[in-house]
Amino acid sequence: MPEYDVVVVGAGTAGCYAAATAANAGVDVCVLERKPPEEAGRKACGDALKGASALPESIPTDRIEPAITNTAVDHGRFELPEANTTLEIPVPGELAVLDRFAWGRRLIDAATDAGAEIVYNAVVTDVRQDGQRVTGVIAQQDGEPTEYTADVVIDASGALSILQERADLTETTFESGVDIRGFCSAYREVFELDEPVDYDDALVFKPTERAAGYVWYFPRTPTEINAGIGFQMTEDPIELAEALHRDIATRPEFADATIKNKLGAAVPTRRPYDSAVAPGFLAVGDAAGHVNPTTGGGIAGAAYAGTYAAETAVDALSNGGPTEDALWTYNTRVMDHFGARYAALDIYNLLTTAVDPDELTQLLAALPGERIADSLYSGSASFGPLLAIEAAIKSFGHWGLLYRLYQTKQRADDIMAHYESYPSSPDGLPAWRRRRDDLLEAAYETTGADPKY
Repeated sequence: MPEYDVVVVGAGTAGCYAAATAANAGVDVCVLERKPPEEAGRKACGDALKGASALPESIPTDRIEPAITNTAVDHGRFELPEANTTLEIPVPGELAVLDRFAWGRRLIDAATDAGAEIVYNAVVTDVRQDGQRVTGVIAQQDGEPTEYTADVVIDASGALSILQERADLTETTFESGVDIRGFCSAYREVFELDEPVDYDDALVFKPTERAAGYVWYFPRTPTEINAGIGFQMTEDPIELAEALHRDIATRPEFADATIKNKLGAAVPTRRPYDSAVAPGFLAVGDAAGHVNPTTGGGIAGAAYAGTYAAETAVDALSNGGPTEDALWTYNTRVMDHFGARYAALDIYNLLTTAVDPDELTQLLAALPGERIADSLYSGSASFGPLLAIEAAIKSFGHWGLLYRLYQTKQRADDIMAHYESYPSSPDGLPAWRRRRDDLLEAAYETTGADPKY
């Protein structure tokens, strides 16, 4: 029975940063990866990354920079067919597109070099517990079960985690029973084109045929394009591959293009977990909702979540053990860094599921691109007097929706302010959650959206 200080489940971005951080601190770390060695590191992803040079130092930047293939992108291009226009929106800060498979392989190599052991073909099927404390996992390898014991288990297994399904965390603060409506289905194909595109400096977005989704075209290089589609699980499903192919068929640049790879996945488009800790257990990245709910971007959040989780676990192991109280610091660091902003952005997500998509498209086409960028990347749009006048003039005929957007902005601000007062210990969570739920009810009333929590 293998025994470790820390077992990490999943060798994605969050898992590798967690493993490298823990190994660098001198603890005994094992990473269980379900894929074989030749496929480990591959993931369905849009491949866009914001702030690559500012990622945690547990994996040095020079180890992953070669996987970044396009640093020329600096804005989003929103194609709005219903409005017969294209909206150019600046993206503040550093932006890049990467080769996700090369990125994943480099992360695994860096975690291995730091001292983490990687076990491939390890499909985790169950969780071992002593009461409410998680003490390890059971993984199937070549048809045989192997039990891995650990002082701390870090769940980096991705969306809809089997660990969380199997574990009994009912008497902990860990947010269990997560609803599938808080996720989206995503599918992407990587194409090699015959000729360079004219948007190699942009991330291209386009609404799906129905509301609550978008098609994307992200240029890894001028001729290699990550084309994909995401769709909210709150809505009646669509055939993702067919919908993507119908849109691709309208784009001349994809004539005679070659498909290099195709892959699908579930992606969180919800607020971060209220609590992602239990005794001996932490969840990170997609497994804890650490994704920008309006864009689906999750690489940076995963990297920091994995780092914070490992740092907290290492500290707990040397200071009395990984109790829920000892691991709570992980929650506070996530909320302080990006959790509050993501929770606020989730309120805008609610609005998109409750309004007429054509009217929303027309309104977005009338609003200043800089303000839309503010809402997407800082968590709250600015609606000062001058903007209100400008938007009112440009959005004639959509004033009702504009006012609803303004009210939604107020609800998002309320949520962000509340998350900025996230409790410093588990004891404060029930009262904090009750107040948050009251604010969320107000957001449902304002947006007209159906509850997804």
